[in-house]
Amino acid sequence: MIPFVDLKAQYLSIKEEINTAVLKVLESTQFILGSEVTAFEQEFAQYCNADYSIALNTGTSALHLALLAANIGPGDEVITTPFTFVATVAAIVYTGATPVFVDIDPVSYTIDVTKIEQAITEKTKAILPVHLYGQPADMNPIMEIARRHGLTVIEDAAQAHRAEYKGQRVGSIGDIGCFSFYPGKNLGAYGEGGSVVTNNPEYAKTMRMLRDWGQESKYHHVLKGYNYRMDGVQGAILRVKLRYLDKWTEARRSLAAHYDELLANSSITTPTVMPYSYHVYHVYAVRTSQREKLQQQLNAQGVQTGIHYPIPVHLQAAYADLGYKPGDFPHSELAAREELSLPMYAELTTDQVHIIAETLQSILQGVSV
Repeated sequence: MIPFVDLKAQYLSIKEEINTAVLKVLESTQFILGSEVTAFEQEFAQYCNADYSIALNTGTSALHLALLAANIGPGDEVITTPFTFVATVAAIVYTGATPVFVDIDPVSYTIDVTKIEQAITEKTKAILPVHLYGQPADMNPIMEIARRHGLTVIEDAAQAHRAEYKGQRVGSIGDIGCFSFYPGKNLGAYGEGGSVVTNNPEYAKTMRMLRDWGQESKYHHVLKGYNYRMDGVQGAILRVKLRYLDKWTEARRSLAAHYDELLANSSITTPTVMPYSYHVYHVYAVRTSQREKLQQQLNAQGVQTGIHYPIPVHLQAAYADLGYKPGDFPHSELAAREELSLPMYAELTTDQVHIIAETLQSILQGVSV
């Protein structure tokens, strides 16, 4: 079986460094925040070309605190896309604000920048683009629209560690960037984790307080805050893994190029890299009208796959109160019906990619039953 993700393979490749880092934290007893988390914040901020990084317990918390720092709350509207993981929208709802959806561009799968302006109302406070699958949204038009209307831009970069837009690292382009370190991410912790990055010192100060019960100093609670702190073990692990991220990213991009070549003449649609994009392939997402058949037969022949995401957020039962209906965002809905994610991780081998592609081609040609 070729797994969809193989977390053990990556761990084994850096096992000694990881074990040493974890034992260092255990011996220090700095289990919450602490020196390893502080060091990771500094290193990750530098990596993203941002002035500040605040380490958190999840990527969802990163989105939540970013919105709160931008003073978004009840009565406000935030523009985003329905074709994303539900956390993007949940964080908006946590603040009491209302998500307003804009359909995706059918080629990039990121927010259609030509449709943003018509969604702006007097209640709009922010735009929240999602760098989906590791490909940046088209940030220049987004920033231009936001500045013209006085809106905050919060980047959901949960799947886009190391991705670049016209040579600029994502997360540092908008006002605040939000990252997830969920284990399967390109930079993944061994548990939950997240971070916000920003160049705005006031935003940084606010989010740093909000993550730790709103404390300015111990027992001095200036804001109504949260327990969103990163633990020391995750900080230490992420410091080790950050040193390998460039290498792992290039491995993903090389594997994606092999997929592209091997599937070029098939009936499925492979990812399109936009001209402004340095794509980091958190997911290698293909499109096919035969998804169920392909997924079932690939699994039967030893190839695991995933789907990201089968139901767009506007059609999820939990968000029915937003009032959207089928047909409102046709590109998102079609992508949700057709997207299939093939195995993608830095430790995948080119031989495995060949096996996956050949198996897929044989199923498409009706050789397999």
